[in-house]
Amino acid sequence: MDISYILNEYAEDRENYFRAVAPPIIQTSNFAFEKVDDLRKSFEDEYATWLYSRGLNPTVEILRKKLAALDAAEDCLVFNSGAAAIFAAVLANVKSGDHIVSVKGVYTWAKKMFEIILPRFHVTHSYIDGTDIENFKKAIQPNTTLFYLESPNSWTFELQDLQAVATLAKQHGIITICDNSFCTPLYQKPIQLGIDLCLQSATKYISGHSDTVAGVLTGSSKMIQKIFNSEYLNIGSGIQPFNAWLLIRGLRTLPARLERITKTTIQVIAFLKNHPAVDEVVFPMDESFSQYSLAKQQMTGGCGLLTFSIKATAVETIETFCNELQHILMAVSWGGYESLIIPACSGFKRELFNAVIPEHRRMRLYVGLEDADYIINDIEQALKKAPFS
Repeated sequence: MDISYILNEYAEDRENYFRAVAPPIIQTSNFAFEKVDDLRKSFEDEYATWLYSRGLNPTVEILRKKLAALDAAEDCLVFNSGAAAIFAAVLANVKSGDHIVSVKGVYTWAKKMFEIILPRFHVTHSYIDGTDIENFKKAIQPNTTLFYLESPNSWTFELQDLQAVATLAKQHGIITICDNSFCTPLYQKPIQLGIDLCLQSATKYISGHSDTVAGVLTGSSKMIQKIFNSEYLNIGSGIQPFNAWLLIRGLRTLPARLERITKTTIQVIAFLKNHPAVDEVVFPMDESFSQYSLAKQQMTGGCGLLTFSIKATAVETIETFCNELQHILMAVSWGGYESLIIPACSGFKRELFNAVIPEHRRMRLYVGLEDADYIINDIEQALKKAPFS
């Protein structure tokens, strides 16, 4: 299916909505029935009709179909956050006594689920270096039911060979879940590489405007319906119609935004790599990246998230640099119109800073839709004000 068709026309059925160019927001909590038998059938299979917007809703349905098509998946569910999508995907595929193999360095709320919530129900986990398929093989236990992947992750961008991991998992009857938030469906398609469930934070590039929070989960119709009938309905974590409409709006410009962000990111990276105060730049689509060959093999782009570190001997240098930025905002997340930065040292107490540890000097930069010179000039003037010894 052509991407332009998916983004601009697919699933919109304009003849049903007064031939409106933009789909309507069906802002209703429930739906009425004319016959008792129709209501009865809806109770028997809520996945097949409109009953209550906690489950299915026409505006959300348009978005679901578009996102499934973008991922080359059979079906899709949209949640009110990426964390909710993770929770439902994992919870649907484990039971008491099961074991999960997860790559290390995953998103905070996936990590907390593995370490705090699931142990209450006797579900154990192992963290591995996912860059080597042998580590997956060694970590498999008789009760392993799930491989949890994040490729690339959102700080140091380690990749997993998704096709190799999917093949191994199928040999052992293990479900695979991959967080694809970094790449979006435009730059990586885990489902096509054999992954069972693909998730992403739609708060980021899908929205593109930093005005809504959402999560996406795609996979087979059988798996998605299973999650819908249990975790999705029970937890009540489905997206609301207005937020779904905002994401449909965001999809219209996704290719154009990613193209501009990617072009600008390459320019910002070139500047950083040549600046004397910078000692490291990490970006999976840069030739210096340790897994560059794999990145080129399974990704078609890298978007706008990168990590760099400066030659700071004290935490004050990093803090001054970040505090002196005039246009790049200090905030979490990425994927919107605005450039963002977050220093790793903000995640721990100042007295724990150790310049010898590379991770302590790292900062994650998201390159937004501003002109490249606008971003570069802001970084340059802030570096000049930072107290390097």
